[in-house]
Amino acid sequence: MLAVLSPGQGSQKPGFLTPWLDLPGAETRLRWWSALAGVDLVHLGTRADAEEIKDTARTQPLLVAASLLAAAELPLEHVDVVAGHSVGELGASAIAGVLPAEAAIALAGLRGREMAAACALEPTGMSAVLGGDPEEVLAAIDKHGLHPANRNGAGQVVAAGSLDGLAALAAEPPAKARVIALQVAGAFHTPYMAPAETALGAVAGGVSASDPARTLLSDLDGTAVASGREMVERLVRQVTAPVRWDLVMRTLAGSGVTGVLELPPAGTLAGLVKRELKGDGAPEIVTLNTPDDLAAARDLIARHGGHPTEGAAR
Repeated sequence: MLAVLSPGQGSQKPGFLTPWLDLPGAETRLRWWSALAGVDLVHLGTRADAEEIKDTARTQPLLVAASLLAAAELPLEHVDVVAGHSVGELGASAIAGVLPAEAAIALAGLRGREMAAACALEPTGMSAVLGGDPEEVLAAIDKHGLHPANRNGAGQVVAAGSLDGLAALAAEPPAKARVIALQVAGAFHTPYMAPAETALGAVAGGVSASDPARTLLSDLDGTAVASGREMVERLVRQVTAPVRWDLVMRTLAGSGVTGVLELPPAGTLAGLVKRELKGDGAPEIVTLNTPDDLAAARDLIARHGGHPTEGAAR
């Protein structure tokens, strides 16, 4: 059984799309998607520096575009399971057949702009809490009035909220845990993003959605979603809800997934899966970062992929 994963914000690197533009039609497609997203995806993926692509309004459509550009080169009919981390869920939803690629790109552009605007309303941030007892970590986050925005498994929880609360958490970390401030614009996946959720919901209701053609896992609770309309509603809700990547990985393990392919810019999710799903039965993992990796990706799909039924989640 083969799972394809679409990464989220923070995984981007300067120039990571440059080699992909050598593929026939890639640059033309990116320019069309740029018009839909309201940002220059060609510039952002090739010439922009790290500071420019850190901007939430630019990063989110760039990441979704990268996943879809690479996915177009793969035999998706043999992919069994799809999942995405945070904004990566938009790419995953398109790969699963729920959204047209154009809709995923347009929604990513809107999502990025509105979340950036919400970040500007008051100073907030995020910090990774690495290690420690999981219950003690969650208790410490709550003690300082923060939110567990990402529960990524593999001993990693991301706390989000006020800068004062994050400073207090860093000064008084849970036992055997490290607190590392993240270079982000604000407290994603918390109630601070409510204005962005409202704005996205006002538009997403008009998007045409189809039921998934392959199993599509949701960050809300790690479950498979069989209804396209429900998935769109979950994508909107996810703006303020925690990312439960730990539950997504638990579902992958329980489903008997034997191969995992991470789309570009790959590495972050592959690392989490490698640390969490280990030992006997650990899946074979391939990271797809450049067109040079396509042969390995197609080979992985050929050896581990199945034949999902069109129009029905398995």
